[in-house]
Amino acid sequence: MAIFNLSKKQQKKLSLFAVCLLVSFLVWSLFALSNQYLYNVNASLKYVNIPPKRAFHPLQSDTVSMQVKGTGWQVLFSNLRLKPQDIEVDLSGLKTRDWVVFSNQMGYINRQFSANQSIVSISPDTLFFNFSKQDVKKVTVNLSENLHFKKQYDIIGEIAVEPKFVTVTGPLEDLVLIDGWATDTLRRDNVSNDIVAKVALQRSQKANINVHPSTVDIRIPVGEVTEKVIEVPIKAENRKSFRTVKILPEKVKLTVIVSLAKYETINKDMFEAVINLDDWRSNHIQNLPVIITKNPDFVKVVKSEPQNVDFLLWK
Repeated sequence: MAIFNLSKKQQKKLSLFAVCLLVSFLVWSLFALSNQYLYNVNASLKYVNIPPKRAFHPLQSDTVSMQVKGTGWQVLFSNLRLKPQDIEVDLSGLKTRDWVVFSNQMGYINRQFSANQSIVSISPDTLFFNFSKQDVKKVTVNLSENLHFKKQYDIIGEIAVEPKFVTVTGPLEDLVLIDGWATDTLRRDNVSNDIVAKVALQRSQKANINVHPSTVDIRIPVGEVTEKVIEVPIKAENRKSFRTVKILPEKVKLTVIVSLAKYETINKDMFEAVINLDDWRSNHIQNLPVIITKNPDFVKVVKSEPQNVDFLLWK
């Protein structure tokens, strides 16, 4: 292997050459990134000015390809984008026809971008829609939450949601598949007091489905809690064919979380535990699971012993 021993003068010249090379590269890069280029970028469609009383189905994907004229910097950042950006599409023209043409909206679309960036064309240029009568349905609000409580604190009562129902509008064939509408996730840490919050509903995944209102008020009662163990008799359901049913053991031990204020009021009569003999008839299950069919709203069952029981039958 050849070993180069450079003098201090040669090392200085080599360092100077490297610095000049680096500066030249940076200057060239800045010049190149400042030039204008044509490049393609994907965009998600967001529909605005939707005609009332007309439910529509887009007949194509909700993602289009845009040819954009911009600087090298914009080309670089567009390649780093992880999620397609949204562009608004004006659907007011659907009052009289079932298609919209992007080339007729280029001015409106370009106003959504910076002045040094322009949209040259969009593919496909025409969007087609299928229309049906718009229907209305009321569905329950489903709270999505991720709550972490201080030690010995928890929810101690019913969660209040106002309003409990929201109105969903859209095509009937889509509405029949919707039984409830979820909120955005309510997140709290180190909770020890009641939670009062306004939570947004999740955004519709379909442009032809709308929900009103867009937010709900949430109230969650929180308090200090403790554990309590209650023994509940186990009953047998669907036992008409048998004179006697012996369950072994006859009771289930439930460990529940209850607020300190209601600790003394909790008793076994507030709970119901059953086994279903139809499971034995149809599936020949030898050890039937214990099912808790009733418990107060203000308690949380955290443990059940035993989870399965044996039984004896006499006709």
